[in-house]
Amino acid sequence: MLKRSIVCFSMLFLFHEGKSQDTAAHASDPFAFGDFTWLNGTSRKTSPPAFDSKYFTGDVTIDLNYSHSYNHPLDNTVVGSTALARNNELQLSFMGVGGDIHVNNVRGRVMMQFGTRSTVVPRNDNSSYKGQYDLQTIYRYISEAYAGYHWDTWHGINLDAGIFMSYIGLFSYNNFENWGYQPSYTSDNTPWFFNGLRLQTFPTDKLKLEFWLVNGWQTYGRFNHSPGMGVSVYYRPKETVDYVFNNYYGKDDQGAPGRYRFHSDNSYQLRYLNRKHGFITKAAFSITGDFGFENGDGVTPFGKTDGKTGVKLPAQNFISGMIYNRLWLGEKQKFAWTIGGGYMHNPGQYLVLAPTGYADTLFQQQTGPGSTFNAWDYSTSIDYMPNQNLTLKLEFVHRAVAELGAAPGTTPLKGYFAGPGGVTSPSGYTNTGGYTYTSSGASVAPPLSSWGGWMPDLAKSESRIVLAVMVRF
Repeated sequence: MLKRSIVCFSMLFLFHEGKSQDTAAHASDPFAFGDFTWLNGTSRKTSPPAFDSKYFTGDVTIDLNYSHSYNHPLDNTVVGSTALARNNELQLSFMGVGGDIHVNNVRGRVMMQFGTRSTVVPRNDNSSYKGQYDLQTIYRYISEAYAGYHWDTWHGINLDAGIFMSYIGLFSYNNFENWGYQPSYTSDNTPWFFNGLRLQTFPTDKLKLEFWLVNGWQTYGRFNHSPGMGVSVYYRPKETVDYVFNNYYGKDDQGAPGRYRFHSDNSYQLRYLNRKHGFITKAAFSITGDFGFENGDGVTPFGKTDGKTGVKLPAQNFISGMIYNRLWLGEKQKFAWTIGGGYMHNPGQYLVLAPTGYADTLFQQQTGPGSTFNAWDYSTSIDYMPNQNLTLKLEFVHRAVAELGAAPGTTPLKGYFAGPGGVTSPSGYTNTGGYTYTSSGASVAPPLSSWGGWMPDLAKSESRIVLAVMVRF
């Protein structure tokens, strides 16, 4: 997800795409022929950057949230979300501080990240456990850091190296740019970032072709011997329509070097109403569909019998979709209402976000080839946007697991989301004394174990209210 902002205002647009800030925007610049600030996953700012100079343009974002779960988990922990981390507490989710460097045709971007996201997102990368040096620690406070070069060829060519945002899943890593706050499963369970190289090309002012050579699927390091590769296609034939097509290939399974992954992500956005007067002055919808699979080392995309051994090989695929509709209210469009949701089918659970704490240990034991995960969600939110720098959001979210099946020979968990007992300890605190991880005997079948007889409390669904304050300069 991050669908990086390419806005029509000249200064902000030019430096995001690598042009010199001294150059005025022209109609031939990429996507400069229209106003695309209405898009889901794209910045709505058209005003000049607050911190600007000849060689550096600053960017500061602060995102705070308060989330109330109707499951009332004892330990206040949110399970299965990269946007939220704690219940019933005011939390700094994301503070991004950095900006863009532009010296002639040399370009770069550095964006530091602080807040709960600096823990929530890196913990999902298991490549950091390969070898020495703690990659999660050294990278966790960086959301973007790349340097590159811009060529004035076609409508622009950029070559960048470093950590950059992923376009898979439509929703942006920066919630200030999204229609909703809690992303649907399609976005939340696909990459937020890549580590490697990207080549952006703009053959026309309406088309972007971007190529990736990266360490892996949202990984700081590399699991196996080959890198991940991908291509992203953006096509905006007119101001009211946006097409995105992404394709990825890589080998991203620990201990399975012969298993490859393919993923296709496709989105369509349409602004179907835009007028100056009336109660509803603008309306748009987005629809996203993802299809992916893994193959090799004992799994197949849809399951089949091995002709040599006669063994039934389990299926591992990813089929998901989400749809959102947004209405802007009033002539000044300071209010907006969004409703939407989605579905995810992921046998093998190879892209499912793992719960936290001891629940993570139990979850890893029951996942793998032969396991199942089918889930759905919906949400609705009201935004108040008094100006381009501030958004206040109130959102209701319901998420549920329709099917959660364990791999053969393991014990299935009763749920996925944090229930009333939480996922941390009997008291909800990690510093609770007097407990050790021991077998719970007959109450739980092997290979699961518990903490002094205690087990994480996992539920099949959750409903929550989210309040968010987002500021961007």
